[in-house]
Amino acid sequence: MSTPLAGLRVLAVEQFGAGPWATLQLADLGAEIIKIEDPGSDGDVGRYVPPYQQGSDSLFFETFNRGKRSVALDLRSEQGRAVFHDLVRVSAAVFSNLRGDGPAKLGLTYEDLRDVNPAIVCVSLTGFGLSGPRARDAGYDYIIQAMAGWMSLTGDPDSAPTKSGLSLVDLSGGYVAAIAMLAGIHRAQRDGVGCDADVSLFETALSELMYVGTWAATHGYVAPRRANSAHPSIVPFQAFATSDGYITVAAAKPRFWESLCREIERADLLEDPRYADFAARDANRATLLAELDAVFATRSTDEWVQRLVAAGVPAGRVNDVAQALDDEQTVAREAVVSYEHPTLGTVRQAASPLRLSGELPQPSPAPLLGEDTEAVLRELCGYDEARIAELGAAGVLGGMR
Repeated sequence: MSTPLAGLRVLAVEQFGAGPWATLQLADLGAEIIKIEDPGSDGDVGRYVPPYQQGSDSLFFETFNRGKRSVALDLRSEQGRAVFHDLVRVSAAVFSNLRGDGPAKLGLTYEDLRDVNPAIVCVSLTGFGLSGPRARDAGYDYIIQAMAGWMSLTGDPDSAPTKSGLSLVDLSGGYVAAIAMLAGIHRAQRDGVGCDADVSLFETALSELMYVGTWAATHGYVAPRRANSAHPSIVPFQAFATSDGYITVAAAKPRFWESLCREIERADLLEDPRYADFAARDANRATLLAELDAVFATRSTDEWVQRLVAAGVPAGRVNDVAQALDDEQTVAREAVVSYEHPTLGTVRQAASPLRLSGELPQPSPAPLLGEDTEAVLRELCGYDEARIAELGAAGVLGGMR
């Protein structure tokens, strides 16, 4: 069996996080992702993000760009546009993550490219979309988390609004863009006609408000921030301090609540009408959590995890990042991979969570800036040495080796 996306070629005009994360998902399944990097601006800015950065390579860049190819090409020049069109002719999709006015300026929309390749799918991942009053605004994960209401939900009640510890809007926006791209490609292969896909980080974040958004839109619900990362309405469903750390417990079903009470040797709570069901426990959360806090403080995290998991209660320790990467489940599933990089040495990072039976690509380094320029133009466009040299002399290409 070949890799799932073998034979799929995507041209990616991408930078930093959300965009490269989208195409990384496809690269991890065997697609050929050709990064188009601007030779005049030293390529993807992610190459220069500290602290682990050397020259035009960084561990930040590696995280988002393993297994891709890099072509340094000036899309603003007439000759560069001609080269790009030759690549579009032999590709399935053009992907970009720019401001909302960027795709049209660089000629990356379906209207711009339909005459070059009628089946091309043009995916634009932007901060706020290709239309609307904020289309021209830059949209970064931090800003979107604030504007989409996420920060109002995060953090302790007495703390300032808080962002997630990870760039979850960027990551989820990348996943949404990858799904949109595959859907557009499937339709183009079926019907022979490409399209635009207009994906925004803002709308992705709004959709991920999930039931809280539905409650607010339907009934004007205002979600309170809860201490210890507690669920807005299910109790107990949060972190608890133990004698040596923290544990998370999720009594999201009646049987979990019953098993929890028995395992912590507080079966009396099951007879208390204040805690009889979800609504009662929510209404009386202050008194219930005081009881549970006192119990969990009596044993270590490992003791509680072992006891609760054995009893079928969803629970887990609160790990730091190093502990998570060394967890026995991580090791058993080989969820951390390593490879050698020419300048950064041995690189270790989390493996793709996309696991399909059959062959999958082995992890390989992200490309050096412009590393594949000549090879791609020879293989895909049929350019000879003279043509490549002419383009290089004109300043259209960069990073050639």
